[in-house]
Amino acid sequence: MFDVAIVGGGLAGSEAALQLSAAGFVVALYEMRPTRMTEAHHTEGLAELVCSNSFRGDALSNAVGLLKEEMRRAGSALMAVAERCSVPAGGALAVDRDRFSAEVTALVAAAPNITVRREEVDSIPVADARLTIVATGPLTSPSLVASLTALTGSEQLYFYDSIAPIIDAESIDTSIVFAASRYGKGEGDDYLNCPLSRDEYGAFIDAMLGAELAPTKEFEEAKFFEACLPVEVMAARGRDTLRFGPMKPVGLDDPRTGRWPHAVVQLRTENLERTAYNLVGFQSRMKWGEQARVFRMIPGLERAEFLRFGSVHRNTFVHGPRVLGSWLELRADARIRLAGQLTGVEGYVESTACGMLAAWGAAATLRGLSLEAPPPTTALGALQRHVTGELAFDPAAYQPSNVNWAMFPSPDDARERDKRVKRERMAARGLDALDVWLEGVGAAGLRRPGFRRHEPTVSA
Repeated sequence: MFDVAIVGGGLAGSEAALQLSAAGFVVALYEMRPTRMTEAHHTEGLAELVCSNSFRGDALSNAVGLLKEEMRRAGSALMAVAERCSVPAGGALAVDRDRFSAEVTALVAAAPNITVRREEVDSIPVADARLTIVATGPLTSPSLVASLTALTGSEQLYFYDSIAPIIDAESIDTSIVFAASRYGKGEGDDYLNCPLSRDEYGAFIDAMLGAELAPTKEFEEAKFFEACLPVEVMAARGRDTLRFGPMKPVGLDDPRTGRWPHAVVQLRTENLERTAYNLVGFQSRMKWGEQARVFRMIPGLERAEFLRFGSVHRNTFVHGPRVLGSWLELRADARIRLAGQLTGVEGYVESTACGMLAAWGAAATLRGLSLEAPPPTTALGALQRHVTGELAFDPAAYQPSNVNWAMFPSPDDARERDKRVKRERMAARGLDALDVWLEGVGAAGLRRPGFRRHEPTVSA
C-alpha cells in the first residue's frame, strides 16, 4: 500500500512526488507515456515541456517572479533543476528543455521511496494508495475525464492551447537577424531579432490572415487562453495588434540603421548549444505547410528549417470553485486531490506550484494535521485562493489564469503611483509573510529542511 498515488508525470506530478518523498512518504507515480502518447508530447521523459521553454520573468515586479522566489524558499525541486538547466533569456528564466526533463526524470528515479509505473490509470481513486493526486494536465485522457466527471457531477470545461514553432539555428540568416535583448537586459544579446519594415510587416499580416487553418473537431468550440493566443487570432483583431504584442520593436536597435524596426520577431534559444530557436509568442494553428510559407516571409528566416511546427490542442480543466476544497481536494471525495493545469491554473510555474500545494495538503492529511493556507499576500496563497474560488467576484465565470497582481490584496501604500515600486513592495510583503508561514510548516515537518535562499531580481 502506497501513501500517495500520483497520476501524471508532468511538472505538477513530478514536484508533488519529490515533495512527498522528501517528507518520508511512499509514493507511486503513474505516467502513461510511452505506452500511450499524447498529441503534444514527443518523449517519455517526466516534466517534458511541450510549449515554450520559458518559465517567464524573474523580477519581483512580476507576480510570476515572486511565485518562483517563494517556491525556491519553500524547497521546490523543479525550480532548482530549472536553474541548473537555464539558458540565456534576458530577464526571464528559460531552460534547455531536454536537459530539464532528463534531470527531473533522473531525480525521481533516484528517490528511494518513489515507484514509477509506466501505465495508464483510467479511474480514480487508485486502489492501492491511501490518497490520490491527479496531475494529468490539460491532456487528460477521455477515460480519466469520465471518471472525474462521474465523481464531481460537474461538466468538464475546456479551452485550446497552442504551441510555437522551433527552427534550426543553422537555417537563420545572421546577415539580417541581430542579437539583442530589449534595452540590453540580461547579457544584452539573449535573443535573435528579425526586423521587418512597414511593407514587410503588411505583407506578412496579409499572408497570415489568408493562410489555411488546421480544423478543430466539429463538436468543440475553440476557446483560446488569452495569454497564449495563436498568432493568427491576434492578427485578426487588428493590423497593428502584433506590433503591440509579440512583434513590438521597442528597446531593440537594429545595428544596420541604429533605429527600432517597424516590427520585430524575436527568437529565443531552446538549448545551451544554441542550435535551436523558438519564435517567441508565435503559437499557431495554421496548417504546417502554411506555417512554412508564411513564417519564411520573416526577414532572416527565408530558408528556415522547422524542427517543430506550431500546433493547437485541447486543454481540459475543472471548475475549481465548484469541485475543490481549500487544499485542492475534491469536495466529493477528499481522498482525491488535483494539481497542475487540471485545476485551472496556467503556466509552467503555476502548475509546479500546484504540485507543491497538493503535496503539502496530502502530507497534512496523512499526518492528521490541520494546515493553514499560505497567507493571501503570498503568490502561493493568491494562486490557491484563485483555484478554490475565494477570489472570484463571480465563481460561475471561472477561467484558467496565470498568477497576477490582481489576485493579491491591495498594497499597504495604495497611493504609490510607480507600478514597479508598488509591486516590489508587495513582493517584499509577501516574502516576509511566507518566511513566517514556512517556519510553522517546517515545525510540522511538512517541508524539506534547509531550503535555499535565492537573491531575487528587484528591477523591472
